[in-house]
Amino acid sequence: MRKLIAAINMTLDGYCDHTAGIADEELHDHYTEMLRNADTVLYGRKTYQLMEFWKTVLKNPTGNKSMDDFAVAIDNIPKIVFSKTLKKIDWETAKLEKRNIKEVVSELRQQSGKDFYAGSPGLIASLTQLGLIDEYQICIHPVILGTGLTLFKNIKDKTDLKLLKTKTLGSGAIILYYKAVNKKVHN
Repeated sequence: MRKLIAAINMTLDGYCDHTAGIADEELHDHYTEMLRNADTVLYGRKTYQLMEFWKTVLKNPTGNKSMDDFAVAIDNIPKIVFSKTLKKIDWETAKLEKRNIKEVVSELRQQSGKDFYAGSPGLIASLTQLGLIDEYQICIHPVILGTGLTLFKNIKDKTDLKLLKTKTLGSGAIILYYKAVNKKVHN
């Protein structure tokens, strides 16, 4: 059975803001490799719209190999976008999903293939509350932002995690890999 992995960047003080992290070559290479080893990525509306930036890099490559490679990887991977407000999506590898997230995740788990990822703060919080995330890959950047969107907003139930490994990047960012050990699946 495939795993659902939450992957997100966060500041040291717990805020999710992709503009606050250190988006260097090593970070881009890390996420490029992650996407190449995945089957699907799940996004909420806001993160999906932010990720559409990479379509412009595909049309006009930057000349920075790590950024250009990431643009190709994000373009190639199938994306499922959960939104109640979007009416259509024009990215060929993206699909707008209106069904219940639990139903969609259950279907994805049963399919053969590689693991799949959730990459939006709100979506990760919802999936955590539902007990659907198998593993967390949290990249903590050595930045204190002071304000912003917190990742685990409105979580009501405790989830114990087991540290699987860590990866330290040259920028000082640390990726923490955790397995959820007591997740309770909620309706």
